[in-house]
Amino acid sequence: MNNPINDPGHGDSPAAWTAVIIILLAFVAGAFFFFFDKPVAVFICAGVAAFGLLLGFILSKAGYGVNGPKYTPKGH
Repeated sequence: MNNPINDPGHGDSPAAWTAVIIILLAFVAGAFFFFFDKPVAVFICAGVAAFGLLLGFILSKAGYGVNGPKYTPKGH
């Protein structure tokens, strides 16, 4: 029985990876600056996290999302 797996994926695309990496780095840096009481830097990191979310959306609409024409799924 050779049935293909009907797995919709987990957002494993260049758009998703770019957004997640930027947001993760922004949160790590924001926590670091929060610990050292640098409120301006914390807000800058919040802005960078919002930018990461926006960039992921833009890349998805540009075709680098899971269903985009510029995305090639990799085999597991």
